[in-house]
Amino acid sequence: MSTNPIKEATKNEAKDSKENKHSMESKQLKESAESKESKQLAQTTDSHDSNQQKDAKGAKKSRSKQHKKVRIRKFPIWLRIIVVLILAVLSLIGGLMVGYGILGNGSAFDVLEVETWQHIIDIVNKEN
Repeated sequence: MSTNPIKEATKNEAKDSKENKHSMESKQLKESAESKESKQLAQTTDSHDSNQQKDAKGAKKSRSKQHKKVRIRKFPIWLRIIVVLILAVLSLIGGLMVGYGILGNGSAFDVLEVETWQHIIDIVNKEN
C-alpha cells in the first residue's frame, strides 16, 4: 500500500486541529465554571458578612439595652450652670465698670454704688 505523505500530513493536521479545538472548548468551559463558582462564593461571602454585621449591630443594641454605661462626670452639670451664671454676672459688672469709668469719664467703682443707680433711674423717670 502506498501512502501519500501529503495526505497523511493533512490528516494529522486535521486531527490535531480537532483535538486543539476540543481542548480549547474544555478550557473555556472550565474557566466559565470557575468564574461562576467564584461569583457565587463572593455573593455568599458578602451575604454572610452583611448578616454578621447585622447580628453585631443587633447584639450591640441588645447589650446597650441590658447594660447601659453610667457616665460619672468630673464636673457635674449643676456646677457647670452655677459657674456659667457667676461668669455672666462678673462679665456684666466688668462691662458696667468699663462703660461708666472709661467711656463715661467717672470712677469705675462708682457703678457699684446704689446712689449712682438711683440717680440714673430718676433721670429716666423724670416727668416734664
